[in-house]
Amino acid sequence: MSRIGRMPIAVPADVTVEIAENNKVTVKGPKGTLERVLPAEMQIKKDGNEIVVSRPNDLKKMKSLHGLTRTLINNMIIGVTKGYEKVLEINGVGYRGAKQGKKLVLNLGYSHPVEMTDPEGIETVMEGQNKIIVKGIDKEKVGQFAAEIREKRAPEPYKGKGIKYADETIRRKVGKTGKK
Repeated sequence: MSRIGRMPIAVPADVTVEIAENNKVTVKGPKGTLERVLPAEMQIKKDGNEIVVSRPNDLKKMKSLHGLTRTLINNMIIGVTKGYEKVLEINGVGYRGAKQGKKLVLNLGYSHPVEMTDPEGIETVMEGQNKIIVKGIDKEKVGQFAAEIREKRAPEPYKGKGIKYADETIRRKVGKTGKK
């Protein structure tokens, strides 16, 4: 039995969860509303203030969908209550970022500034000139947009210049040495 899949999901008092046909789950909370169509094979039941996910049989595909379905619902509930955020750091001489309305303007050593517009439901906040915080209620969208920002100048292994996640460690390499 899936360890994650069989755990019940506790629903906080200020969150409403609706399960429609075809396993369309809608979660409403203080921060907003999320909806997602989950695999139709899984049975999602709501008893009181708990949600239980169960699977029809023990095929490998069903086992893997079981834990996934439970985690996706749990992530939606956490998203509408607490929200998600990813912190990125800009390292390098002359590398910096600025916020102009809904646009994030990054100077990353290219001949032009890189402009990125916040997608729907995602907010970026600049802390100083070299710390970007990506916030939102959808874990998937927050992670994706943070990855897109990092992609504009991924950290290099020699000096560590570029955009990295705050909790990421860069494997450093030794540079070239002179002749004797």
